[in-house]
Amino acid sequence: MSQPTSADSPYAWVRLAASLLLATIGGVGMWSVVVVLPAVQAEFAVARAGASIPYTATMIGFAVGGILMGRLADRFGIVVPIVLGAVSLAFGYVGAALATGIWQFTLMQGVLVGFFGCSAVFGPLVADISHWFTRRRGLAVGISASGNYLAGTVWPPVIQHFVETIGWRHTYIAIGLCCLVTMLPLALVLRRPSPHRADAAAGVGGSLGRLPISPAQLQALLVIAGLTCCLAMAMPQVHIVAYCGDLGYGVARGAEMLALMLGFGVVSRLASGWISDRIGGVRTLLLGSTLQMLTLLFYLPFDGLMSLYVVSALFGLAQGGIVPSYAIIVREYLPASEAGARVGVVLMSTIIGMAIGGWLSGAIFDLTGSYRVAFLNGIAWNVVNVGIAAWLLFKRPPRLVPA
Repeated sequence: MSQPTSADSPYAWVRLAASLLLATIGGVGMWSVVVVLPAVQAEFAVARAGASIPYTATMIGFAVGGILMGRLADRFGIVVPIVLGAVSLAFGYVGAALATGIWQFTLMQGVLVGFFGCSAVFGPLVADISHWFTRRRGLAVGISASGNYLAGTVWPPVIQHFVETIGWRHTYIAIGLCCLVTMLPLALVLRRPSPHRADAAAGVGGSLGRLPISPAQLQALLVIAGLTCCLAMAMPQVHIVAYCGDLGYGVARGAEMLALMLGFGVVSRLASGWISDRIGGVRTLLLGSTLQMLTLLFYLPFDGLMSLYVVSALFGLAQGGIVPSYAIIVREYLPASEAGARVGVVLMSTIIGMAIGGWLSGAIFDLTGSYRVAFLNGIAWNVVNVGIAAWLLFKRPPRLVPA
């Protein structure tokens, strides 16, 4: 009979469900500041650029904090970063609600909500769940990684409703309390040590794939890949609303396309996880990156309203599975005991890529007066990502499917 801590056990699926809930709840930190931006701007009497700083601080904190949280998970187990994240989100939201100026609000968002808060429920959870599955690891990672997309689907309308009825400050206090009372009990579900920790304690090692490069070189390649894929990904995700406005369709249509893109991104993450269980992380990365590049190309000739809906849906289906593929590659080729920190580093590069890509696309638009060159810029970065994935596939040995 399987031990309680064995991979692929019934408990592993319970743990996956808890991880998905934690990622969806804690992922509020990535989206709440976007919803309350107009109210915060009006209350603190700042320009739009100043009101956008808290979002930038949150994303930077989220990116960098993932490394620390990953290291904590590697050293002490996943419960420590989850508890720290839940408490930080609670204090961060309550502190932000009590802020008397934009810089106090920014500090709460960047440090407590971003760095110590929502960073705990993405990379560390993805790395942790990868230890609990062997045959269906890709699917499990895809499900866990869908949490931040689900958070982006569930939280914004809820937050907007309460901002309109009770105000943004009371809404923020409610979010903080919600995170505390839901995430701490869910963390108890994750108390059991992961199979790789139990194996390490017993002196049992696992086998890894081999590449003709060092772990540090592979890590560097994955960081570059994460940066380049998200430099390309940022163009539609960050600018589709403005693009639709420029075309005369209105920003509401662009918002619908963004929601469609994220919704199909969830489908993509699940499908790509299922695919990676059959062909491996490297091939899945190459497939997703190639499809993303093709759908970016479709934006150039097709700018009709219905065409943009279709292309945006296709883009979501293409891009959603790319980021989880990096976690699969880390687990296939790098030590399990370092998964949290290494996945955190790669995911940090993807967030930085989104941040730079969003700004760069806007800068190109300012220079050229059109998004056409910005799309071409994204395609060029995507070519680099495809090249890295193709090189890894060429250099890797045949994949051994677990018995």
